[in-house]
Amino acid sequence: MVQITQPTDVSALCVQIGAIQMKNPVMTASGTFGYGVEFSGLMDLNQLGGIVVKGLSLEPVPGNPPPRIAETACGMLNAIGLENIGIEAFVKEKLPVLKGFNTPVIANIYGKSVDEYARLAQKIDGIDGIDGIEVNISCPNVKAGGVAFGTDPEMAAQVVAAVKKQTGKTIIVKLSPNVTSVAGIAQSAASSGADAVSLINTITGMAIDAETRSPVLGNITGGLSGPAIKPVALRMVWEVARAVDIPVIGIGGIMTAADALEFIIAGATAVQVGTATFVNPSACIDIIDGMADYLARHEISCIRELTGTLSLD
Repeated sequence: MVQITQPTDVSALCVQIGAIQMKNPVMTASGTFGYGVEFSGLMDLNQLGGIVVKGLSLEPVPGNPPPRIAETACGMLNAIGLENIGIEAFVKEKLPVLKGFNTPVIANIYGKSVDEYARLAQKIDGIDGIDGIEVNISCPNVKAGGVAFGTDPEMAAQVVAAVKKQTGKTIIVKLSPNVTSVAGIAQSAASSGADAVSLINTITGMAIDAETRSPVLGNITGGLSGPAIKPVALRMVWEVARAVDIPVIGIGGIMTAADALEFIIAGATAVQVGTATFVNPSACIDIIDGMADYLARHEISCIRELTGTLSLD
């Protein structure tokens, strides 16, 4: 039986993303926290700033063949293949449990065409208990020969505009790092109606078993996450925060409160914690406590005062 601790005093940590008011800037990252309900017996979900559930599609998706996960130096590779139960099953089976907590729920969505994204947004718009939508544009557009939406500013704009047309909920666009100019994609998303952007998604990588001379992952390549990508993520968040006027949510290798604070100082309004939860299921809570302690030690009354304060002198 998990022992639920008393909520941390996070009054100084309140932030806002679009229309979503969060008690603190620490959210879970999509794909690493399941549907949220899996962690309800391990921690108090009421303490989180927000729960971003694993990617949802119109219909259930079985995902890629195993092996799907491989440990790497300072990180991990995953090739889950966006396996999920589909939006309807999520609403019926998982959302009722999440609605029992006082924490905003953000549905991460993905599609293989602009129409699929629009249909998902339309379905979610009328659903009570889902506070926002995180649009994963790292998916391949099957109608454009498999080119990922997030690698082309015009395609990204089409997806965001289509989603915006179908919903009044807060829209967060999750950006891919596998591009030449992430700031350009962010600007395209912002001009098309995004309320915020989150970055980075995983970096494409692979691992080889030298003994068998075969790929470690069944999909051959996968997404690299964990501490290894933090310097890349931090640089991209800094670039994007200077290029757009909407909130930026930092993701990538955040393991400690110090890591999270670096993203805030670089310009992020909030952060998402992903791979760290595999090592420590309570990582988000530890980070929240550490951020509150930092504010107290530095006599900072509000976390918002820290955003974008990187000194270049």
